[in-house]
Amino acid sequence: MEKLISYPISVVFYLCFGLCLVVFHPIQWVCFNIFGYQAHKKSVDYLNFCLTLCTRILGTTYTFENRDTIPKNVPIIFVANHQSMYDIIGIIWYLRRFHAKFVSKKELGKGIPSVSYNLRHGGSVLIDRKDPKQAIPLIKGLSDYIEKHQRSAVIFPEGTRSKDGKPKEFAQSGLKILCKNAPSAFVVPITINNSWKMVKFGAFPMGLGNRLQFIIHEAIPVNGFSFEEIMDKTERSVTQSIKI
Repeated sequence: MEKLISYPISVVFYLCFGLCLVVFHPIQWVCFNIFGYQAHKKSVDYLNFCLTLCTRILGTTYTFENRDTIPKNVPIIFVANHQSMYDIIGIIWYLRRFHAKFVSKKELGKGIPSVSYNLRHGGSVLIDRKDPKQAIPLIKGLSDYIEKHQRSAVIFPEGTRSKDGKPKEFAQSGLKILCKNAPSAFVVPITINNSWKMVKFGAFPMGLGNRLQFIIHEAIPVNGFSFEEIMDKTERSVTQSIKI
C-alpha cells in the first residue's frame, strides 16, 4: 500500500528536488566566481536546506543527537555509515557550521546540477575507487586543508551505500591518511539510521514517513590514540548503534 500511495507523492517530490538543483546551480556559480568561498558556502547550505524541505513532502523527518558534543575550532573528521544520498544533505545542512567536505567518488563530479559543481569547487575531493594510488594525494590534500582552516572532512569507510541498513566492513586507508596528515583533528563517529528506507523501493517510488536519525558519538583526538585504536573505537561506535 505504501508503494502505491508513494507514486504520485514521489512525482511531486522529484519535481521539487530537481527544481532546487537547477535553480541553485547558477546561484552557486555567481557566488563562487564573484563573491568567493563564504558566499558559495552559504549557497550550498541553503540548497541543502531546501532539499531537506523537499523530503518533507515524503513525510521525512531528521533528528541529530549530541550535536553540542562536537569539538569547536579544531579540524574534524566525521566518519559515518552510508545508507543513501539523503545522508549527505542532512550532514551538510545540520552540521553546516563545520564546513563539511566529502571524500566522494569521481562519477559524482559531473552531470548533476548543483551537486557536481559543489563537489568540484567546494573543497571536497573526487576519487577513483578503481585506482587507490590516485586517491592518496587527494585525501592528503583534504587533510592539509582541514588542518589549516579548522574545517571538517566526511568519509564513509564502507565505500558504498548499504541497501538494507546492515553495515559493511570499514576500509581503513582513507581514514588513516586523514588522521596521519591532520594530527590536531578529532574523529567524530556518526551513526545514521533509516536513510536506506527512503530508497527501499529503488529510485522510484520513494519510501514514505521515515525518521532519519543521526547519532553523534564521543569525539576521539587523533593525537591521543594509535590509529588501530581510533579505527576500532570508531567502527564500534558507529555499528553498535545501527538499527535494522
